[in-house]
Amino acid sequence: MSVVSNATLTILKLIVGLFIGSVSIISEAIHSGVDLVAAVIALFSVKTSSIPADADHPFGHGKIENISGTIEALLIFLAAGWIIYEAVKKLLHPEPIDTIGWGVGVMLLSAAVNITVSRMLFQVGRETDSIALQADAWHLRTDVYTSAGVMAGLALIWMGGRLFPGINLDWIDPAAAIGVAALIIKAAWDLTRQAARDLLDVNLPPEEEAWIRQRILEHQPLIHGFHQLRTRKSGRFRFVECHLKVDPMMSVLSSHQITEDLAAAIEEKYPDTSVTIHVEPCDGRCEAKCVAGCLLPAAKRREIQEGR
Repeated sequence: MSVVSNATLTILKLIVGLFIGSVSIISEAIHSGVDLVAAVIALFSVKTSSIPADADHPFGHGKIENISGTIEALLIFLAAGWIIYEAVKKLLHPEPIDTIGWGVGVMLLSAAVNITVSRMLFQVGRETDSIALQADAWHLRTDVYTSAGVMAGLALIWMGGRLFPGINLDWIDPAAAIGVAALIIKAAWDLTRQAARDLLDVNLPPEEEAWIRQRILEHQPLIHGFHQLRTRKSGRFRFVECHLKVDPMMSVLSSHQITEDLAAAIEEKYPDTSVTIHVEPCDGRCEAKCVAGCLLPAAKRREIQEGR
């Protein structure tokens, strides 16, 4: 739906923009064209990222979505630069706009279509935790705001021409185009930060890590402590690793059951999560990394150290 709607709106905006000579509508056509490219990239990345892990990609293909989002952001930056260049030229040499009603009509249609499609993309993107779909949704939601701004600018030119025929308000059109470009740059920057951060294997959000830590704490006193909690995300896939400290005399079966229960809880909360847990004996060697995540009372810790 995103591909079809963007293709249709790009053609309509380009035709109307060239017909009435509005650089703001042409800039909106460029914006929709970028959204069309982004939608095609998102379609490809969503299909590809769903391919299961294989011998060459043991951690799956999730980062294709992050690469997709980063490429989309770069395309938006380029489009915004072109829009500003054309708008400044027309701002220096304003030209009258004819049949403004056509421009208002196509902007109204664009806003209505993009509101509908972006809502669907947001819903599916959040349900599947797909950064590619959410990025595409933000593209279309930004298009709604920019279409409304261009529509308001054209309406002001039309009303000004009726109420104040002696005043030239044609400068509003390129000024609106620059406003469109500014909003596009803001959306591109936000998208770049969101998509690129996971390419660098940044930790999961603090609230997600806090939830995982709380699940570990719920296994006291069987777990004496934990350390080296590492998390990252690849597309919609999450990866969680940690080391657990347990009683040295605990059976392999019991320690395995703890890891199974903990992994199951994390995977239930965050589907598509790969959990790796390493179990270690709590033998009194209280290294700095162990002390930070120690769950034992001070007296119990001294007892273990003295009996080592």
